[in-house]
Amino acid sequence: MLTLKGEHIYLRALEPEDLLFLEEVENDEHLWEVSSTQVPFSRFILKKYLENSHLDIYETKQLRLAIVSQESSTALGFIDLFDFNPSHRRAGVGIVIASKMMRNKGYALESLQLLANYAFTHLKVHQLYANIPQDNIASRKLFEKAGYIQAGIKKDWVLTQGEYKNEILYQLIKHVY
Repeated sequence: MLTLKGEHIYLRALEPEDLLFLEEVENDEHLWEVSSTQVPFSRFILKKYLENSHLDIYETKQLRLAIVSQESSTALGFIDLFDFNPSHRRAGVGIVIASKMMRNKGYALESLQLLANYAFTHLKVHQLYANIPQDNIASRKLFEKAGYIQAGIKKDWVLTQGEYKNEILYQLIKHVY
């Protein structure tokens, strides 16, 4: 699909061989704050998730795609649409580049741009949004670079290690994009 292919990466559906990489990412405790996860996922549960990943976004209200390097065909991370609401034509966006060594190379920005193009073109969404902890400066800069606009602050929204943190709501509205 041309809308999911960029200059350096492409986005693809999940495959059974993504199981170990998915397990590594989902069970990385450093990412739990942004994913609202508090317990590890078993390989069995993740295998079931992969088996059902073919289901339609209109049914599951979510879509996860692998971010893959064009050069090496290696999965670098994942990008998600979640809380897909076809009535109001919006969806949330989440992204992770798993390896710190692969961050800050433009892959995440290119992924966000490809996903926005796909969502606006094929899913006919009107807007995408992201919820980012206020102290996650790298993610905030990434989404701002991708054209997302800060729409609000949710005070004391996330409890992490006994401390409340604010969360920023970012939006990318189609007519602005």
